[in-house]
Amino acid sequence: MNAPAERMMGTLLLPQPYVLFLGDVTVAGYAKTAFGLRDWAAEKCVGEIRLDGATVTTGLDEMTAAEAQARGARALLIGVANPGGVIPASWRASLVEALEAGLDLIAGMHMRLSDIPELATAAQRLGRQLIDVRVPPAQIPIANGRKRSGKRLLTVGTDCALGKKYTALALAGAFARRGLDVDFRATGQTGIMIAGGGIPMDAVISDFEAGAAEILSPDAATGHWDVVEGQGAITHPAYAGVSVGLLHGSQPDVFVVCHEPGRTEMIGTAGYELTSIEEIVELTLVLGRRTNAAIRCGGFSFNTSAMGAAEAAALMAAETLRLGMPVADPMRGGAAFDALVESCLA
Repeated sequence: MNAPAERMMGTLLLPQPYVLFLGDVTVAGYAKTAFGLRDWAAEKCVGEIRLDGATVTTGLDEMTAAEAQARGARALLIGVANPGGVIPASWRASLVEALEAGLDLIAGMHMRLSDIPELATAAQRLGRQLIDVRVPPAQIPIANGRKRSGKRLLTVGTDCALGKKYTALALAGAFARRGLDVDFRATGQTGIMIAGGGIPMDAVISDFEAGAAEILSPDAATGHWDVVEGQGAITHPAYAGVSVGLLHGSQPDVFVVCHEPGRTEMIGTAGYELTSIEEIVELTLVLGRRTNAAIRCGGFSFNTSAMGAAEAAALMAAETLRLGMPVADPMRGGAAFDALVESCLA
């Protein structure tokens, strides 16, 4: 049985800082959670733990669980997303060792920590927490649609897995550098681990999606911004439900459309063409006005990672002229991204 993790406003709060656990991973792509934490929340990571046979590293200091605890770590976080989301038997002695060293365990795998007998027994004996990030909070309310104070920005997309989380993180960082009061509101497992809290929207029952978004971004001071990590796409045949629930519940004042140039089909649904960015803007405005009549588009975030710098710059400049709004790649930064930030804040 999991020990109860701290919760505030119904959202999960994670014990920090972390030591990142890489197991015996040999494929860098399977360690994307660890790399995301290293890139976006390095100040929350004291180091990494690797088992014999591991060939992937984050470049952080390698250490034992006891050394991590001595450096201030409060939790071991499994930074691996392997096929099937399993926690293999070869890892479990090391995870028990972490519990014995005084660390809680955090995972975003499909296999739950609390379903592994040796971990559950050790955690109960030691009074430690087993925190499965993909478990939503209990008793999420039905959305009420009441307009909340404060300001909100939501990242939306033309498809899944094209940069909504990275865009939200980059915008939240840019707002903070301008001296604004801002929070990044995480809605997926890696985002929750980076932020230290949030709600895993893909694990929420559909009737409660909008209610979850409401408690994720509660009333705030007039000048406060919540930058909400988007999920899915409102035209995706499989994942539109979570996208619309987030849109209605977060009541964004501003949204940014995320897109990957060159992608033609939606992920996981062969034969479904990608929706144009113009149609995503139109649909987001129509649906978003249901809970915020003043919703507007702040611009576009392009994932140009497959392009050279010159090609990407030329494309984004041309699209800025065509669309009449800023187009930028947050990972490249520069004047184009500054223009996107200013447009969102205008």
